[in-house]
Amino acid sequence: MKKLTYVLIIILMLPALVLTSYHFKNAKNKTSGNIKIAAVSTTESNIMANMISELISHELGYKTTLISNLGSTNVVHQALMRKDADIAASRYTGTDLTGTLGLPAEKDSTKAAKLVKKAFSKRFDQTWFPSYGFADTYAFMVTSKFAQENNLKSISDLQKVSTTAKAGVDSTWMKRVGDGYKDFNHAYGFSFTHIYPMQIGLVYDAVENNKMQVVLGYSTDGRIQSYNLTILEDNKHFFPPYDASMVVNNSILRKYPKLKSLLHRLDGKIDLETMQKLNYQVDDQLLEPSVVAHQFLKKHNYFRGGDD
Repeated sequence: MKKLTYVLIIILMLPALVLTSYHFKNAKNKTSGNIKIAAVSTTESNIMANMISELISHELGYKTTLISNLGSTNVVHQALMRKDADIAASRYTGTDLTGTLGLPAEKDSTKAAKLVKKAFSKRFDQTWFPSYGFADTYAFMVTSKFAQENNLKSISDLQKVSTTAKAGVDSTWMKRVGDGYKDFNHAYGFSFTHIYPMQIGLVYDAVENNKMQVVLGYSTDGRIQSYNLTILEDNKHFFPPYDASMVVNNSILRKYPKLKSLLHRLDGKIDLETMQKLNYQVDDQLLEPSVVAHQFLKKHNYFRGGDD
């Protein structure tokens, strides 16, 4: 009788044991892995890192860790090389071509992308993903009012005000080789009589407050919209392409085969104007990068598995 009772108990418990095993297996899958995403200390890099993180955790259920506000591209590169990070949220063709790889500047964006993709694969066993769709390059800009008053549309037009206007530029740009001030003078055929090297983050307030009439900033900065600035066309194509992409260690792609196709969802989906708006939401409207990232992903239907 006792033997029969034990058998009945086991039979009754089987569904619960199977269900428990199923839930344990799925819980294990939902928490497996810990993919580390590195970002430099710029608004857009932190936005993209949060976007990548949420996409991975929502769609694949993997744990992610954000390593934010790293000091430079080189620091991010070393973190990936040491496997302290798996994904670099924002890398730029022009920066890595001349900096990380030590190769000559290439002003054709397609050629530059091919060069970094091939070199990163061969030298570092890393995948350079296609551009997000925007380039964060140096850009000369003025207030819209100043542009209208002086009929400024391109960088060449600045020659008309080059002896009178005060120009605020990134201090590091003054010494850059290939796309710095000396080469700029040669390419455009003029220089500024009043030029002031300064920290890149200060140029926007300087031009907005009319302490500078011309500044060299970054093309994706949210303050361009905040201060109603006009970007002047680089009509001589002087500045190399700085197309933004993510870079991923191939070791993590091999470990998680579903990861690569998921990350490719961001290929070419964010143009310059969109990135400016996303940066503006953080810098001007004071939203958290994680909030801005989530809103973008939800608005554009990136969530395909499970609830939002």
